[in-house]
Amino acid sequence: MSGWAAKRFWKETSVGEAEGGFQVLLDGRAVKTPAKSPLVVPSRALADAMAAEWDAQEEAVNPNTMPVTRMSNSAIDKVSVQHAAVADMLAAYGDSDLLCYRATEPRELVARQAEKWDPILDWAVDSLNVRLKPVAGVMHEAQDAHSVQILTDLVHGLSPFRLTAFHDLVSISGSLVLAFAVIHGRLDADAAWQLSRLDELWQEELWGKDDEAQEMVEKKGKDFALAAWFFAAIGGET
Repeated sequence: MSGWAAKRFWKETSVGEAEGGFQVLLDGRAVKTPAKSPLVVPSRALADAMAAEWDAQEEAVNPNTMPVTRMSNSAIDKVSVQHAAVADMLAAYGDSDLLCYRATEPRELVARQAEKWDPILDWAVDSLNVRLKPVAGVMHEAQDAHSVQILTDLVHGLSPFRLTAFHDLVSISGSLVLAFAVIHGRLDADAAWQLSRLDELWQEELWGKDDEAQEMVEKKGKDFALAAWFFAAIGGET
């Protein structure tokens, strides 16, 4: 059965064990992904979260209110079948990481970037054996090839479910290093999100917030936090 029927047709939502993990059951029948694959997730926490999303549906099923289910579908239908391509795309951020591109002025912003971002780059040296150098200005400068290769290998080593969450952490923040800091517990999601917005926050201090832009910022912040939760909820999957 397809998990994306237009109207609610079931009465009872539950979670059951399945080969390779856990699944959501609607009146005892297992949910499938849009591509008709079994929607089996690697942890009970993910399955429970999906079940809560399904149970919250009323007359019509609204995928926009089911972010954990959507991410799980993506992990199975998309990321698992193009794992290497997704990993390569994300690993490329290592050669142009947000934390490495520094302002040349004003002096106060230059100092703030160094104060907030340098400790995370230092953490990458100590914890990942990756040394990325800051660059003044916006012109690309290639990073150390050995460090980029280490980052590439780490990204390729992530399972499809973890890579799905990691994709959002990287693409939303613009930083591979911040994403690794989150999944390794160096930063919580909110701290990493705020660091990724350092330049924007500086502009807001000078000129105030734009209401329309703020709505998008809040959405991205929620998506970033969800990705961090999703990664952590996978638990001991290898």
